[in-house]
Amino acid sequence: MQQTLITHNENETEALGAALGRLLHAGDVLALVGDLGAGKTCLTRGVARGLGIDEPVTSPTFILVAQYSSAAGFPLYHADCYRLEQAAAEALDIGLDEMLADDGVSVVEWAERVEPLLPADHLRITLAVLDDNRRELTFEPHGPRAARLLRDMLARLPRELSIANVQLSIDNSPEIPSLPSIGH
Repeated sequence: MQQTLITHNENETEALGAALGRLLHAGDVLALVGDLGAGKTCLTRGVARGLGIDEPVTSPTFILVAQYSSAAGFPLYHADCYRLEQAAAEALDIGLDEMLADDGVSVVEWAERVEPLLPADHLRITLAVLDDNRRELTFEPHGPRAARLLRDMLARLPRELSIANVQLSIDNSPEIPSLPSIGH
């Protein structure tokens, strides 16, 4: 089951990430795919917020992996594979495979570059720029845990996002559900 949503600004993208973050457990892996500026780090900021992380979350482009402590006691690993020239080999050198097998939550930006290293069970999120503000996020679960995570997120989104003054209308028609704009 694949699901596509549209956010209209950074606040909505971050709120969507926070709603997802509140559902994550140790061992979960989010594989983020999208061009530069698509909102991968913005979504990750929301995930961190949903995990109870208060420190600033920035793209680890130059350090490759950042680690944060969640309120639940397990780490959030935030990896950025953009700068890896020979992605799979270099990812092994920096211990990405060990990080993905650890008892933390892993968010991997530019995950398509290290696809062979991803665990069988992960949630792939493809972000696409629609215009200066709007982003299309396509959630594609790989494995039973990722499918349950997506199902739970979709079931809780209306309640979760109403807290952030965002209302979501989701249906199963071929049309893409959209988050109405809440302003900037």
